[in-house]
Amino acid sequence: MGLKLVVLVGSVRSDRQGIKAARYVEKSLAARGHEVAIVDPVAVQLPLLDRMYKEYEKGKAPAVLEELATLYRAADGFVVVSGEYNHSIPPALSNLLDHFLEEYFFRPSAIVCYSTGGFGGVRAAMQLRAMLCELGMPSISSLFPIPKIQNAVDDSGMALDQALDRRFGRFAAELEWYADALREARRKGVPY
Repeated sequence: MGLKLVVLVGSVRSDRQGIKAARYVEKSLAARGHEVAIVDPVAVQLPLLDRMYKEYEKGKAPAVLEELATLYRAADGFVVVSGEYNHSIPPALSNLLDHFLEEYFFRPSAIVCYSTGGFGGVRAAMQLRAMLCELGMPSISSLFPIPKIQNAVDDSGMALDQALDRRFGRFAAELEWYADALREARRKGVPY
């Protein structure tokens, strides 16, 4: 049975490369039979964090937060697409993530990181792991780094290097295993 997966995009820059990685992930996971939704901070236009979703009185949160909360509660897992800004995660990604908490609980995350250089954003991914764990959606052990993204994926999300597709298969299989296992465990109940 297919999974419901949410891809969270981390950049809002006008010439951002991460949207290409998000489109690649979306297409690749959909081809594996999953329902995939992209949450793009450029499209959703979340304000800078003032109050978390849970801090609003029931039914009083802005519509965009209600829509995202509904999407997140239905998700089996998350794929977080992050560039590397000063060896850390983009501020837009932190803002996107910080609006929610309980909606992430007991769902795995997987990190897709990228850069225009050779490291593929892995330094940011290490910091992101700690944050995702604290949010209640610990990351799977595998990372999916995309070095030199400008040469690896086109604007529509198609791989320009077939090695990307081969590497993605293992990464996706690990995410599927964790998402399926935790979906079954949530059906039986959660610790609190």
